[in-house]
This record gives sequence, structure tokens and C-alpha cells, in this order.
Amino acid sequence: MSWTLDELNAFVYSVKLGSFSAAARKMGKAQSRISTAVSNLEADLGFELFDRSAKLPVLTKLGEEMFIEAQSVITQCQRLNARAMSVTTGEEISLTVAMDEAVPVTAFEALFQRCSVQFPLLKLTIINGSQEDIAAWVDAGRADIGIMFHTANMLPDSLDFMSIGQFKQSLVVAPSHALAATPAPTLEQLMQYRQLAICDITGQSQTPPLSANYWYIDSYYYIVALVLQGVGWALVPEHVAKSDWYIDDLCVLSTEYITEPLLVEMGVVNRRDKQIGPVMHWLFDELHSVLQ
Repeated sequence: MSWTLDELNAFVYSVKLGSFSAAARKMGKAQSRISTAVSNLEADLGFELFDRSAKLPVLTKLGEEMFIEAQSVITQCQRLNARAMSVTTGEEISLTVAMDEAVPVTAFEALFQRCSVQFPLLKLTIINGSQEDIAAWVDAGRADIGIMFHTANMLPDSLDFMSIGQFKQSLVVAPSHALAATPAPTLEQLMQYRQLAICDITGQSQTPPLSANYWYIDSYYYIVALVLQGVGWALVPEHVAKSDWYIDDLCVLSTEYITEPLLVEMGVVNRRDKQIGPVMHWLFDELHSVLQ
């Protein structure tokens, strides 16, 4: 068989985006080139991938199976290309790390101190965001790797995610808040008061609130600051609630009546088609143990 990677990409984008024209816009090509590439792929494979009898092409049963295989092949090609680039270019001159602003500060300060000793000539840039900002910046090439809390939202297909640990969430209020007198509030009791919930920097990606009365804020630390002002209650990572800045001022309540998952996974993301040099390899190895 003589199919090409361009044909596979045209096929996969056509499926994901719903049409040949959308795939053409994504790939920066004429629609005719996309439809021709898909037709050539069908000829190379020996069967039809799309049923074209309707207004928009619909995957055949064999097309559904080939879509899964094609995605796998493209992923492996991206990783192969990244590995080859890392061999030929050597150690990174500069690196940009995007971090969720609520990661455990002390642990990562120690990590970057070790990095400064290990790679004294590295030009390191650290940028901070929250929620889906991190994945978006890595996907767009603004950052080389991202350290983030993994939510239920799907990551872009271009990214690999490696888990490095989990955190519990704490339910916090100000000592002056009405809920502070209820050590283990029920969901009905929580819903009577304003919830402060996390979102990304644009306000687009949001954690579903438990209360119908809520505010969205793009920083766990600013959430806690407003909690201390009595504005509302919040669920925040346990290490934020227990930080030296807040531990003596916050009231931490029981979460036994909250049925939603309270574990937050933290991990590192990178583009699978981007080269991984010695610095990134070192960081990946160190990140496995940085939270222990």
C-alpha cells in the first residue's frame, strides 16, 4: 500500500472537524486537495471510508475502524519526529514552563533550584495561569511544557499528559461565615450560600459549581482571599488551604456530604510533536518525585 501521512491527516481532520472544507481550513489547503487526498487514501486502502450519498460525508463502518488506526499512526509519527529532532539538535538553549498558579510553591521552588545547578546556561521562562490556560499555551507553542491540574475537560489531541500526583480539595469558609458553625454542611446547606469557583483566565473554561449562587475567579489564591472576606465558600486544593498564608485564618469544614469527586490530578503536558531534549527529559524524571 502506498498511502501517505498527508492522506491520513486529511482523513483524520475531515472526521474530527465534520467536513472536507473544515479540514482544508485547518490544514491551510484547498478543499479539492483534501477531498483528493481522502479519495487517494480510499484507493490505496481498497475500500470507501466515507458514505458520500448525504450532504456531508459520513464514515462507513470500515471508516470508523480506520479512523482509530489513523490517529494511532499519526501520533507515533509525531513522537518519532520529535525524538529525531532531539537527537540532532542537542540540549535546549531556552525553555518555557507554564504552571498553574496553585501548584505547591515550595516543592517547585526546590525543583527549579536544582535545574539552575544542573543546567547553568539554560534560559528559563516561567509563566503562570489557571485551569485550561496551561494546556492552551502548550498547544499553541507559547510554552514548551505545562504543569497543571487535570480537569474533566478533554485535552487537545496534540498533547501528552503524564500524571505526577493527586491532591484533595478542602471546603473552606471564613470563621465569620454562617457555615462556619456547621462542621459538616450538607449539599442543601451549601447551596444556600455563594460559592467561589475556579475558571481559566478568559472565564471560558469553568469548574461546574455546586451552588446555583456562584462567582467564577481565575485564581485559587484570590478565591481564598475573598473567602476570608466572607464573600462565600469554596473548594480549593488542600495545600492552598494549609499554606502558611491562610492556615490560621481559614475555617476548614468536612466534605463528607459532597458527592462530587474531590481528588484533583496534577500532571505535566507537552506537545507530542515537539522535540524533547536533555533539559525536558531531566524535568520529566524529576517531576515524578517532586511532590513526594
